[in-house]
Amino acid sequence: MSYSVNLGAWNSVFAVPCSVVDKNLKLAGSVQLKVLLWTLRHAGEPFEAQDVAAALGINRADVGDALLYWKAAGLFTADAPNKEPAPEEPKAEASASAAAASAGAPSSEPAAKKTKRVLSRPQKPDSEFVAKRIGESTEISCLMQSAQEILGRLISGGESATLLMIHDDFGLPSDVIVMLLQYTASIGKANMRYIEKTAMNWADEEINTHERAEEKLCRLTESRQAWRQVEQAVGIPHRSPSSKEASFADTWVTQWSFSKDMIREAYDRAVDATGKFSASYMNRILERWKKSNISTVLQAEQEKMERAAARRGHSKSSSLSKDLDAFERSGVFDNFDRK
Repeated sequence: MSYSVNLGAWNSVFAVPCSVVDKNLKLAGSVQLKVLLWTLRHAGEPFEAQDVAAALGINRADVGDALLYWKAAGLFTADAPNKEPAPEEPKAEASASAAAASAGAPSSEPAAKKTKRVLSRPQKPDSEFVAKRIGESTEISCLMQSAQEILGRLISGGESATLLMIHDDFGLPSDVIVMLLQYTASIGKANMRYIEKTAMNWADEEINTHERAEEKLCRLTESRQAWRQVEQAVGIPHRSPSSKEASFADTWVTQWSFSKDMIREAYDRAVDATGKFSASYMNRILERWKKSNISTVLQAEQEKMERAAARRGHSKSSSLSKDLDAFERSGVFDNFDRK
C-alpha cells in the first residue's frame, strides 16, 4: 500500500512577491489585485490587456491602468513596439527650424539659449511613454508613488500622464510637484484638473525651485487666512472666494492691516448702501480710510459725522445761493434804482 499527502488545491500554486504585500497592498485597489493574481497565475504566457479584461469581466481601460501600475512597481515588463515613433516636434519650433534651414542658419542652438515655453494646451504623453519614463527614471517612479500616498488612492494612467506632463513639459521638478500636491490636498482640491491648472500657473510664474515654492505656499496660506478673517468679521458662511474677493481680503488684512471690527464696519455700511455683501463697495470704504489714516471704529464714526456735516453745509449753502439768485431776479431792487 502506498501513501501520499493530500494537498488538494495546494497541488497547483504560484508565488506572489513579498513587495506586493510590503509596499503595494495598502495602495492597490481590487481591480489591480485581481489583475495581478490573474497574471501571476498565467506567468510565462504572453497576454494582452483584452485577454485579462475578457477573463475577469473588467473594462479594458481599467486593466490597462492596472498593468501600468504593476509595471511601475517593477513586477511586469512590456514588449517594446517594433518601431518607436520619434517625438513630434512642436509646430512652432518646426516652422522656426525650417525657416532657419532655408536661410542657411545652423539647425540647432546652444542649450543655454533655449527657453522652455509652457503651452496653453500641451499634449499629454500616452501610456506607453509614461510606463517607459517610470521604468527608466527613479525620480519619476518616486513621484508617482508619492502622488498616490498624498492623494490616498491609486492614480489612473491619465493622472500619471498629467503628472509626467507637469514634470517634463511644464518644467516643475519632482519636489515642487509634491509640494503642490500636498497643498491641493490640504485645501480639499486634490483633483487632477485643479492640479494641472495650478501647475501651469506656477510654471508661468517660474515657481520652479523648492525655495520659490515655499514662498508661494506662504503667500497662498496668508491669502486663505485673510479671507477666513473676512468671513468671520462679516458673518458669512465659509466658502471659496472669487479671485477678486481673495485679492481684496489679502489687501485689507495683509497689506492694510485692518482689524475685524473695521472690516465689519465697512461691511455694515456696504449693506446699508447696497443691501448686500459687496466686496468692491467695501474696498472703496477701506481704501478711503487707509488714505486718511483711519484705523479705529471711533475714528470711522467721527469721519462719518464730519462728512455728513460737510454735505449738510454744502446743501444749505447751495440753497441759500439759489434763494438769493431768485430774490435778485424778482425785481425788488428796481424801485431803489429808480430813486
